[in-house]
Amino acid sequence: MFRLIALLIALSLAVPAMAGELGDDGLHKTPWMRDTFKDLTEDLDEANAEGKRLMIMIEQRGCIYCKKMHEEVFVIPEIGQYIEDNFFVVQINMFGDVEVTDFDGTVLPEKDMVKRWGALFTPSIYFFPEEVGDDVMATQAAVANMPGAFGRWTTFNMLNWVVEKGYEGDEPFQKYHARKFEAQKG
Repeated sequence: MFRLIALLIALSLAVPAMAGELGDDGLHKTPWMRDTFKDLTEDLDEANAEGKRLMIMIEQRGCIYCKKMHEEVFVIPEIGQYIEDNFFVVQINMFGDVEVTDFDGTVLPEKDMVKRWGALFTPSIYFFPEEVGDDVMATQAAVANMPGAFGRWTTFNMLNWVVEKGYEGDEPFQKYHARKFEAQKG
């Protein structure tokens, strides 16, 4: 009995450790996040060169919903591996000062770019097509946006819907998710 309790305690302590370390900026850092110059056109080009989709995650220090995603959702091996295999992830600090260059060439500190985009929630995750013109800002180019924290299946299904380019078809995400979730919950 003692061994079982010790094992359960060890496992419960291991999950937050797998969630990634907190960086100096107070944001979770995972192995699948990229440290870039935050030039979105360059990031998109690099994502395409790797055969991946560009994903921008806006987060903030102390965000309980960001913590939930990193400690409860992204640590699920199926989800973490899917992100690593299919997405080029760039993190934006909602209140950060690092310069971001938008697709239209506008250069602003993270906090001002987030205001320009109108992002009000963290996490806010934006997904992009393979091609974006130089006359639009990120939020205009995004094919999908995930505002806030979601559970395992909603997150996993959103990731799949983006990779499968569901946004180009007739089935909206909510119907896609409902269809997939029927099979997943069994």
